[in-house]
Amino acid sequence: MASSNFFLLTALIAFGLNTLGISVTTNSSPRFVFPRGLIHFQFNPNPYNPTVAIAALSSQNPSAITITNAVFGSKPPIYDDVLAKAFQVDKKTAIAAEPSPLQDFCVADLNSAVRVNGFACKNPTNVSADDFFKAAMLDKPRDTTVNKVGSNITLINVMQIPGLNTLGISIVRVDYAPLGLNPPHTHPRATEIFTVLEGTLYVGFVTSNPDNKLFSKVLNKGDVFVFPKGLIHFQFNLDPHKSAVATSALSSQNPGIITIANTVFRSNPPISDDILAKAFQVDKKIIDLLQA
Repeated sequence: MASSNFFLLTALIAFGLNTLGISVTTNSSPRFVFPRGLIHFQFNPNPYNPTVAIAALSSQNPSAITITNAVFGSKPPIYDDVLAKAFQVDKKTAIAAEPSPLQDFCVADLNSAVRVNGFACKNPTNVSADDFFKAAMLDKPRDTTVNKVGSNITLINVMQIPGLNTLGISIVRVDYAPLGLNPPHTHPRATEIFTVLEGTLYVGFVTSNPDNKLFSKVLNKGDVFVFPKGLIHFQFNLDPHKSAVATSALSSQNPGIITIANTVFRSNPPISDDILAKAFQVDKKIIDLLQA
């Protein structure tokens, strides 16, 4: 192996935000950081020489969730109806970790220029009951025609209720059209406890590598299911005629969401189709179709 190529590594990170993309090519021995819970990858662009890298991870057992394995190789497999709708293709193609508060409350000062993990505290003398309140109308149905998958998510987190800052909790309402889907996604910072309010939903999550085991269940009104933090999960309305509604509590003031289809095929800038074609073991034309 030529020494000039020994340390050659292209490290590209695909963040779970449609509006953010960061890439870097590292040579010799520079370092690159992959933030916890975010989808990332490495690719050797040299067609002739192998490359080597070493990584340190901030856990004694960090685990790994390979998207292709978890989504398309789970045991038992995720319904092809769910995946076809999540990726918008034909079926033939296709623990609370936030620090405990050290005072009664720390209402987020959303306008503060101070950069901290979370938000700086608002002056307690300026705090009012409105900092802990929002007229969210979570009892009202939402429009489920706003996207192709047939679901509408209303999240109430620290951005809507500043009093949630440092308290490690948020809530969400999910409305499903008939056959509506909340596609495979993950919350990098939160465990989710999910309750069906109306309808019948098929739900599940997939464990990390190497097992990629699918735990799934059909839930009816009043049923509760837990999605462990960071694992890919989904919900699908099985009824072709009736809508469904659910609510969730999440163990973070800002749980984050990484929708797999958007992150992998809609990153900005896009991930190279060479990388995705090799990862999913399909022709590049299929990748180009998914990225279109």
